Amino acid sequence: MDALIVIDFTYDFVEGSLPVGQPAIDIQETIATLTQQYVDQGDFVVMAVDLHEENDPYHPESKLFPPHNIRGTQGRALYGELANVYQRNMDSIYWMDKSRYSAFCGTNLDILLKERGITKVHLIGVCTDICVLHTAVDAYNKGYAITVFEDAVASFNPQGHEWALAHFKGSLGAEVIISSK
Repeated sequence: MDALIVIDFTYDFVEGSLPVGQPAIDIQETIATLTQQYVDQGDFVVMAVDLHEENDPYHPESKLFPPHNIRGTQGRALYGELANVYQRNMDSIYWMDKSRYSAFCGTNLDILLKERGITKVHLIGVCTDICVLHTAVDAYNKGYAITVFEDAVASFNPQGHEWALAHFKGSLGAEVIISSK
């Protein structure tokens, strides 16, 4: 069994307060399709969703980005068809709040993967060069094999996106592939 980690594909990151914009809109169908495929295969699917508190002066992102994915706001809602996939498969998808870039930092993700004997993670979502990248680095440091779907990640920084794709391959030994949808 493998794990699919869907990272931060929420309204705020697609077209809300910290938008990736069209590049994220363009991958929404692929993200929904891949998520459903992994659920149907019986793989472990994780929604790793950014969670922030309103006006948190202690969180380091408060100095770097506008407020986003604030607890209790519509900005945290899954975007587009992914929301429907989640609603149909809530019993088969693990929702995990995260408060840092990496889905591993401050969460029980590593424990959940190890309990299930998972050694390979597949990453999709946004932003390629921030949360997807930091999750991949932590996965690498914890010994997981990594696959990143190039057609299911996006960023508001085109140069950062391209750099991260090269970094996944060249420095983390990740497989960077195009989905077969």
